[in-house]
Amino acid sequence: MTKIADIKKEITIPGTVVVAYHNETLTLKGEKGSLSRIFSHPRININVNDKVIKIQCKNPRKKQKALVGTYVAHINNMIKGVSEEFEYKMKTVFSHFPIKTSVEGNEFVIQNFLGERAPRKAKILEGVKVDANGDDITVKGIDKEKVGQTVANIERSTIVRNRDIRVFQDGIYRTRKGGK
Repeated sequence: MTKIADIKKEITIPGTVVVAYHNETLTLKGEKGSLSRIFSHPRININVNDKVIKIQCKNPRKKQKALVGTYVAHINNMIKGVSEEFEYKMKTVFSHFPIKTSVEGNEFVIQNFLGERAPRKAKILEGVKVDANGDDITVKGIDKEKVGQTVANIERSTIVRNRDIRVFQDGIYRTRKGGK
């Protein structure tokens, strides 16, 4: 039986980001805001030094290897979010009935979708900003997961039901993904 090598990953922290790790909670503060996330696993250790985050796992199995990579991806997304912002672009497409969109509190309201009288609504998650200018919609925020989920909520709220989707291609679609 061969011994599996230990995994050690390092993430360098930009100068504008302040990192704190206490009780399995990693907190990052940057120009755009702050994010916190719990990283809890009995075999994976996270150490924060001056400008380096070290993630280590001794004798990892397949799942621990995958989880270390997941931790690295989440931390990189958090660093990018607090230093820049994630921005998604969406487009309103219609050929039958003109769609009117607006933001009301923490809901995105879609009116006159396929001529329906009742407006359709999509939930906007906390910390996400949505701007609707005509047919263009911009979704911004520092947490990549919340921004992506808000975009998914908006797209999902305009699913065409009980009609031929080859003819009725109306809806709101994501045109540019944030973080790329």
